[in-house]
Amino acid sequence: MTEKTAPAAADTASEAIRDLNHLTRSPRDGFEYPGDAYSTVAALSEMAARLPQAIEQIATFMKDLEAGGHLRSDKGTLADDLQAVHDGLTVAAGAAHTLHGALDRAHQGLGPIAYQE
Repeated sequence: MTEKTAPAAADTASEAIRDLNHLTRSPRDGFEYPGDAYSTVAALSEMAARLPQAIEQIATFMKDLEAGGHLRSDKGTLADDLQAVHDGLTVAAGAAHTLHGALDRAHQGLGPIAYQE
């Protein structure tokens, strides 16, 4: 049995979102009732809530490698490359927090909505 790795888990998550995109291509694909949208948004909100931790842990990993002198840049621009990494991950973590808040708001809005014939 192959051990799961962080890149493999991220790839699985990416493919799951790709599948979701395919399932929701047209307004009625993948959904039958408002509760389906409610459940889907809830799961996406939970995913978004978990992203900042993963992003911050990637940043910590890179900082540890940097502190240990274990990094180099193929372009010879390590300081600039690391700045781009850290800036990008910081923005991504903030965006994930914002995404979670927006999805949570949508989830709460979907709560009282029901289907009517």
